[in-house]
Amino acid sequence: MRTHRSVLSSGFSRIELLLAVGIVAVLASIAIPKYLDYRERVRVYQAIEDIAAISAIITQYSVDMRGPPDSLSEVGNAGKLDPWGNPYQYFNLTTSKGNGKARKDKKLNPLNSDFDLYSIGKDGDSKASLVPKASRDDVLRASDGRFIGLASDFDP
Repeated sequence: MRTHRSVLSSGFSRIELLLAVGIVAVLASIAIPKYLDYRERVRVYQAIEDIAAISAIITQYSVDMRGPPDSLSEVGNAGKLDPWGNPYQYFNLTTSKGNGKARKDKKLNPLNSDFDLYSIGKDGDSKASLVPKASRDDVLRASDGRFIGLASDFDP
């Protein structure tokens, strides 16, 4: 009869279990930030795609109606939300309604001459100029549609 546990008993010792948990924790501390960064890049890409599509609709509307619409509702995009859950921002710059609200680059020149279309980004805040930190995460249309991307990447 055996009264002692066999040296080759099944299961893990406490040290082996702590090592396994430690390794999993280290891997998780590396993987989670990478995954969150990936999700944010996907959201930015989705906002770029949305803005490009809405911009194309507005451009077609402008050709058909001889000017941009006064709101996104005129082109069937009222209430469309960006990937962060905020409505896309639109201003017709060709009418007196939008002239005071034009987005500005680092030199305070207007980004567009026809209309502004942008997402206020991850932080949900934005300023008229691209200089303040609140505007750096905005996804925007600039140079009359020749640039669509993050405000931090725009260099006129």
